[in-house]
Amino acid sequence: MKSRRFVLVTGLSFLTVLGAGCARRPDQSAVPDAAVEGSPQTGSSQGSSPNEAIASPSTSTQVAQGSEGSVLSSGSFVAGEHPTQGTVRITNQSGKRVLELDQTFETSTSGPDLVVILHRSPDVIGSTTPPAFPINEGDYVLLAPLKSYSGAQSYDIPDSVNLEEYQSAAIWCRQFNATFGAATLSPA
Repeated sequence: MKSRRFVLVTGLSFLTVLGAGCARRPDQSAVPDAAVEGSPQTGSSQGSSPNEAIASPSTSTQVAQGSEGSVLSSGSFVAGEHPTQGTVRITNQSGKRVLELDQTFETSTSGPDLVVILHRSPDVIGSTTPPAFPINEGDYVLLAPLKSYSGAQSYDIPDSVNLEEYQSAAIWCRQFNATFGAATLSPA
């Protein structure tokens, strides 16, 4: 009987640790997909929703120091469900639009299925409900899975995305509809 209690306590402790991530619905598993070192995501959930405009796999993982291109808009992240910080900017590099997270970017490692999105609202955190700060389908476009929990990285913005319709960028836990952090994009 003692071994059962030990296993039960161990199991509950494991679930408690997993539950420290983003908000979970009872019908969903708390175990994320296996992660590649340095990257919170593996595999790809290619655009199965009208909100998804997955960036090409050839997207650069590092923002070049002093990269050439004009800045179209930028903003600073504010925390939502988890601490998120750093600066985001959208640039035009030889006719290609790119969303760039700077070297000070950092978000929590507590969530599976983190993605980078553009959102219609200028204040994603203020227009949603804590603690998860969920967003509604149709209010965002998904660019790509988040490549790294911290540091400089960039994401191509598909030509089909009309930037005039999106006023902020966010790091969003798609699996549990939880916004980790968001930044209002102000024109340059």
